[in-house]
Amino acid sequence: MNANTTSRLPAAPALPLREYYSRLLAYIAIAASIAAGTYVQHFSFNILWMVPYALLYPHLAHQLSLRFKREQPERTILTLLFIDALHAGAALALLGFSVVPSLMAVLILLFSALVIGGLRYMGLAALIACSAAVLCAALGGFELNHETPSLVALVSIAFATLYICITAYFVHQQSIRLTQVRSEIKREQEKAARLARNLAKYLSPQVWESIFTGKKSVRLETQRKKLTVFFSDIKGFTELSEELEAEALTDLLNTYLNEMSKICLKYGGTIDKFVGDCVMVFFGDPSSKGAKKDAVAAVSMAIAMRKHMKVLRQQWRAQGITKPLEIRMGLNTGYCTVGNFGADTRMDYTIIGRDVNLASRLESAAESGEILISHETYSLIKDVIMCRDKGQISVKGFTRPVQIYQVVDFRRDLGASSSYVEHELPGFSMYLDTNGIQNFDKEKVIQALNQAAAKLRDKVIM
Repeated sequence: MNANTTSRLPAAPALPLREYYSRLLAYIAIAASIAAGTYVQHFSFNILWMVPYALLYPHLAHQLSLRFKREQPERTILTLLFIDALHAGAALALLGFSVVPSLMAVLILLFSALVIGGLRYMGLAALIACSAAVLCAALGGFELNHETPSLVALVSIAFATLYICITAYFVHQQSIRLTQVRSEIKREQEKAARLARNLAKYLSPQVWESIFTGKKSVRLETQRKKLTVFFSDIKGFTELSEELEAEALTDLLNTYLNEMSKICLKYGGTIDKFVGDCVMVFFGDPSSKGAKKDAVAAVSMAIAMRKHMKVLRQQWRAQGITKPLEIRMGLNTGYCTVGNFGADTRMDYTIIGRDVNLASRLESAAESGEILISHETYSLIKDVIMCRDKGQISVKGFTRPVQIYQVVDFRRDLGASSSYVEHELPGFSMYLDTNGIQNFDKEKVIQALNQAAAKLRDKVIM
């Protein structure tokens, strides 16, 4: 909270001072009742010693609370309330249970307990005061003195009313201050939440969530995990960057990366980084569903990306980009070192290792629109996804040839039972996934296809 905000808040005593003033007023009220009763000879002079005691005790209690409250605040408050209740019970017996002063003393005690700790503390204070009053009356043999002179009644009621009003004012001021502080804290929390959401865009959602929930510590540490690593880039992007203006190229690249990121998050991948048109993703950290499911999810994501490129090419063709852009992808499964790398002041959550390099090399070796995977990945997905054996290739950094496979498609989508139809020609691109269309959208799709077919027939006739 800044200085300007603090200066706008109403002045209110701190909690220890508020308790000190309240206790002081309460004991002054008791002392005033005793002094008035002694003056009109309603009370014996033998209890006049209670007046200086009642005036001195609140100061002693305040000093004790300052000494012990920091270490054990709850116990200190309860102890002082316990002593106040004992004093109230003893006072009732010493006053001979005079009606008005006794009622005012009980009222002050219960009000104090209610303010400090609610109904539980109020009930506890009432029980202790009653026990103390009965015990003192039994041991001391005090005479009952039910009648209360007018002066004593007036002083007791006036001071009790003054105590309740002032204490209530203190509590009200504290409540106002607390409400404003809560409002300020809420604004700061909303500001921090907005900042966190903005910072989250620079991290993968899984990494951001694990950091903000405390599952991962923000320090330089790594671990070994079995991951499936994915690399992709756009074939011919360098040549395209020389033909397009910077603004158009930026718009194209942002559109591409935005769509690819949506697909990645849909399949649960952790986006490591974007390097120009290159996308690096890994599966299996921070959370993993097992090596097999992670590998299937990674290759499924690659297939979805390849299919979605048909939609993007159609959009880019409408913008005047006639060059057919294709992506090439490479995947590998193996043990990698994952964690925070860098310096204490600047870290990067990423992965390194031999198997990461192999995935990158497979991506470089892939043709346009091709998905290449290693034998390790193939062994995990072969029962779900159809692949072609492409033999072995020599890879930079690896002494032995590497067995690779080309991803075809899901086995369920091959043959007569295929759930999709796709075709692409100049001026025409279609990808229809019947499994992905909801029942209430089928009529809209049929209507759109009929309109397209009607326009195509009219064009042919003309």
